[in-house]
Order: sequence, then structure tokens, then C-alpha cells
Amino acid sequence: MRTAQIERETQETWISLELNLDGTGQGEINSGCGFLNHMLELFARHGDFDLKLQCRGDLDVDAHHTVEDIGICLGRAFTQALGDKRGICRYGQFLLPMDEALVLCAADLSGRDYLSWAVELPAHKVGDFDTELAKEFWLAFVRNCPASVHLRQLAGENTHHILEAVFKGMGRTLKMAVALDPRHSDEIPSTKGVL
Repeated sequence: MRTAQIERETQETWISLELNLDGTGQGEINSGCGFLNHMLELFARHGDFDLKLQCRGDLDVDAHHTVEDIGICLGRAFTQALGDKRGICRYGQFLLPMDEALVLCAADLSGRDYLSWAVELPAHKVGDFDTELAKEFWLAFVRNCPASVHLRQLAGENTHHILEAVFKGMGRTLKMAVALDPRHSDEIPSTKGVL
């Protein structure tokens, strides 16, 4: 079973997270932030990841610490669940349409962290969610599950739709990247022999 359990506590947040990479897309999410709950439920469903998350954060300040720290924990969970990455496909990409929005997502689970964020969000908020925090979430993820991730918006006017395309697309992309390749089940997918 490619699973992980992460618990992390700081003076700003307490997070408990469970991840199963080979799940059925079940999400039990309580981040304290309604819009982030929605995005993570979509991410889990489209990635076929089982994800349980409980978070208590300093939302009286704002959602920044909560969103960033959940990204940290999710990245660490992927790292833990993947182990030495033996037998994985390593790469994933998906072009996700969401009504008028179109977002290209690509990832390489390379062991090197890089985020290219070419996403223009027309609104500063969706509900009470500060939309600039979406980039902070994915930055925290790639720093803790070292990966090269490219997110490129090709079309879109509605901020909710654009962000939904990002999270759904990343679910699909990471589903491809973590998938096991039966032809190379005993191999690390790198000529270096390590990722």
C-alpha cells in the first residue's frame, strides 16, 4: 500500500493528513476554509487519491498559514507514500477544460523543486478565499514533494473555474505521474538510478 500519515503542529496550524495513492478518490477534508475544502475534494476525486485532512489554523489572522501548511503536508505525504519511486511513470500531464477555462498541467517527480505559475486570476477573492494563496499552496507542495510542476492557463475569465481547472488538472496529472508502469516495476525511472 502506497500510503502516508502526516501530523504537523506549529504555533500557527495543527494538521493531520492521511493519503492513499491507490485509492478511489474519497476525500474527507476539513481545512477550516470552505473553498480549499472544495478544491482538495476535486483534487482527490480526479486523482483517485483517498485523502483525509483535519486542520486547525489561525484563520483569525487569515488563511495563508493554513493553505501553505496543508501544501507542505500534502507534499510530504506524497514523498512518504512514493518511497524510492521505484516503478512509477514519473511524468504526468493533462489539459483540463472547465467551461471557458483551460489549464495545462504538467509534472515531473524528479526530486527537484520548481513551479512555473502562468495563471492569471481576475478576482482577488472567491468567497473568503484569497486567490493568491493557490500559488502558495502549489509552491509548498513542490518544495516538499520535490517536483517540477508547470501550470499554464490557456483560457479563462471566471476565477473559480480557473482554480478548479488547476486542482482537477493536478489531480489527473499526479495520477499519471504516480501510476505504476508494469514494464518497469523494479526500476527507478531515471538513468541516474535515483530520484
